[in-house]
Amino acid sequence: MDRRQSLKTIALGTLSAGLIVEACKTEDKKTESTSTQPTDGINRMAEEKEYEESLKNAKKFFTPEEMATITVLADIIIPKDEVSGSASDAKVPDFIEFIVKDMPEHQTPMRGGLRWLDLKCLNLYGKSFTGCTQQQQIEMVDQIAYPKKAKPENQQGVAFFNLMRNLTATGFYSTKMGWDDIGYKGNTPNQWNGVPDDVLKQYGYAYSEKELKECISFDKS
Repeated sequence: MDRRQSLKTIALGTLSAGLIVEACKTEDKKTESTSTQPTDGINRMAEEKEYEESLKNAKKFFTPEEMATITVLADIIIPKDEVSGSASDAKVPDFIEFIVKDMPEHQTPMRGGLRWLDLKCLNLYGKSFTGCTQQQQIEMVDQIAYPKKAKPENQQGVAFFNLMRNLTATGFYSTKMGWDDIGYKGNTPNQWNGVPDDVLKQYGYAYSEKELKECISFDKS
């Protein structure tokens, strides 16, 4: 199945607006530079900068094992393809680590969901999620990725995967890689070539020589 196309639809149509707003306010968007001046183009108050730094420098919430699981899940949700890199290429796991410290209400659902996933895989395959084969990992994800098809005993996993998918999509599509993936250009200048001739003729209008010279720039390409 085409997971990337599905995620584009989810990201653009059904993601929580509140989560996206919070993520955009706090996500670390540093770019490489030798300058001592801010290079991210975002004007923040001193209190905001201090708060961001405190989160980035705080003790890690997820264990290395949990981060490994998050990385595998994120790349299943948004894999690398011919258009762009994967979720982990866009540093989505780091984004999720940052978000759960910024929004602590996500900590228990995420940690509980990761443990549920490992226990489920141990029961089914005798291994933790990251120890499973790629086929087994996809089989496990397929059991919790479609809420209407999921079995009642997998509802905790469904809730966890919904959160994981939303965080992954939010993290990915708030990066340049994600914007390029969906062809987002933002506000860009354009060139207006005036009202088409057939429309002018229909309503009995025509541009004066002055208007043609001073107000309209025709695209010759």
